[in-house]
Amino acid sequence: MNFQQKFHKPTEIEASAPGRVNLLGEHTDYNDGFVLPTAIPLRTTVQLGLSNNEQHHFYSENLDEYANILDIHHTPSGFASYIFGCIEVLKKQEYTIPFLNVYVKSSIPIGSGLSSSAALEVATLRALRQLLNLPIDDVAIAQLAQQAEIHYAGVQCGIMDQMAASLADTDHILFLDTRTLERRLLPLPSGTEIVVIDSGVARTLASSGYNKRRAECEEAAQLLRVKALRDITEVEAVEALPELLRKRARHVVTENSRVLEVLQGVSSQRFGELMNASHTSLRDDYEVSVPVLDRLVAILQKTPGVFGARLTGAGFGGACVALVTAGEGKAIVTKVLEQYELTGDRGQILVPIITR
Repeated sequence: MNFQQKFHKPTEIEASAPGRVNLLGEHTDYNDGFVLPTAIPLRTTVQLGLSNNEQHHFYSENLDEYANILDIHHTPSGFASYIFGCIEVLKKQEYTIPFLNVYVKSSIPIGSGLSSSAALEVATLRALRQLLNLPIDDVAIAQLAQQAEIHYAGVQCGIMDQMAASLADTDHILFLDTRTLERRLLPLPSGTEIVVIDSGVARTLASSGYNKRRAECEEAAQLLRVKALRDITEVEAVEALPELLRKRARHVVTENSRVLEVLQGVSSQRFGELMNASHTSLRDDYEVSVPVLDRLVAILQKTPGVFGARLTGAGFGGACVALVTAGEGKAIVTKVLEQYELTGDRGQILVPIITR
């Protein structure tokens, strides 16, 4: 199936955007904090054309799902909600959007923590920008994509995923201050590469504890009388909070500290130690890991040639990322998956080895 076969007319515009893997700075973006994602080689492609009638028509090749948007005042469900959201946020900016045929195909696994939703949003907005010659820059693309996800897909996300999909590349780590949008491209520590392994347990953000964690952080910030937890720089400051909120805030404060340490320049060994500490914090304080992720991370951390490993993405399933010795990624993944599958779990490498 392709666009021509599905809609009986040729594609007018095509645009794409990458997925991302986050090395450090998990659950800090919606707390106005600091993050360190990088783009991955896997991408989502969106093809557009004008509809023949007064309806939008969306098709996902990967899901083999088709959505006819008959009521433009009612948000559709599933993958279509992200595309519909992108159209609606542009309309709120007073742009006129015609009725469209939209064809989506992607090499990014859905539900693995590699931000397939942000890639879809950014690719859709890039395609619309090109089709309609809209005066929107790449930062605005990311901001509009975030609004689409919050208001139409129901995920109270921060800006990291959309900024990474819109601005990151596969040759650098993107340091991003999610409050000011200050950003800097950093090299990966010398002599290293990145591997990403799927745990085999999919997760969905809107139905998970993601929105609950954000609400807990907002409550903690309110009790601490700051705009966001990013404004707390000393971990001792959170000790007076109720236990649950103290744990959530402690993760955010220490995670921001880990990212800022990398910004100053660290060795491969130290970068790995910070990744390991991040996973411990996500598991114990933020409580977004699950046993299967912990098993996979533990195997990675004990494998020779691995500097550090952690869950990546929102958690509750999904993927793990590891920083490993350059040139050894393939052998390490093979060894790790063999051990992982002895526990009855099934994992797979998600992206080509990312080497700098």
